[in-house]
Amino acid sequence: MLRIENADVFIANVPILRKLNVDIADSDTVALIGRNGAGKTTTLRSVMGFTDVRGKVFIDGQDVTRMKPSRRPSLGVGYAPEDRRLFSGFTVEENITLPGAVAKLDRAEVAARLDKIYTILPELAEMADRPAGAVSGGQGKMVALGRALMVGTRLLMLDEPFQGLAPALAQRYAEALGKLRDVDRDVTLIITESNPALLKTIARRTLVIERGEIAEAAPETA
Repeated sequence: MLRIENADVFIANVPILRKLNVDIADSDTVALIGRNGAGKTTTLRSVMGFTDVRGKVFIDGQDVTRMKPSRRPSLGVGYAPEDRRLFSGFTVEENITLPGAVAKLDRAEVAARLDKIYTILPELAEMADRPAGAVSGGQGKMVALGRALMVGTRLLMLDEPFQGLAPALAQRYAEALGKLRDVDRDVTLIITESNPALLKTIARRTLVIERGEIAEAAPETA
């Protein structure tokens, strides 16, 4: 599903990724673990096309290294950044459906995907008409997950989704990811996290990144 080959990424002339190699299979659930500054976020941003990658990035066997970021949602790629990045003047539902417009989905497909999202995250249906600027930080993480699900039918990437969440909301988020797996067993899921304990019941495989390189790959769990 996702393959990164010998990726170097520099930000302000500082090397962030160093000859990074990642190979993730279809339908896998992978935790990308590392300390702050290890390169987790840059890895996901590179898959989305938000960095200048020296190397190769493949999605479903297609070389997307030079593909514009705006075209990647049409490949079934969804991304929930750590800082949510919601449009505060839009409603919750408008934020969720916005990537569907970018991917040029028809209304029927957007409606079908929205039903699926509300099945996984019923609290979003209750907040649908609320301005996104009026939701709490934790609720905003849920909205960002719903928005990523609108287009993330093949590959879903979540950057530090548990950071800053109260324990009850973190538990609810984990339950939603479990529900996602019940509803859709085909989507490939990548989750970054600084604390591996938060993902031990979710991830099938763990990759450890240090100084922009994969330092360790834990065996698959049953």
